[in-house]
Amino acid sequence: MTTDPAHVTIYATDWCPYCHNLISRLNRTDTPYELIDVEADADAATWVESVNNGNRVVPTVKYSDGTHATNPEASAVRRKLEELTA
Repeated sequence: MTTDPAHVTIYATDWCPYCHNLISRLNRTDTPYELIDVEADADAATWVESVNNGNRVVPTVKYSDGTHATNPEASAVRRKLEELTA
């Protein structure tokens, strides 16, 4: 299985405990991802708001197939990555 960090993009903030939890759990299993701070990237913040009914909810994860998930479990992110790289 080949993995590309671009398959999983996590939109997060530095202060969000849910973001820290997700990232920590993905790091424990060496799950690759790209991390974007929505407070430092206005376009990213706009996208997050567009998929969360106008709210800046983090973590929001975007997958390479165009789907997304808001505050997913790390296990769900890993399952989706396996699906994308199968």
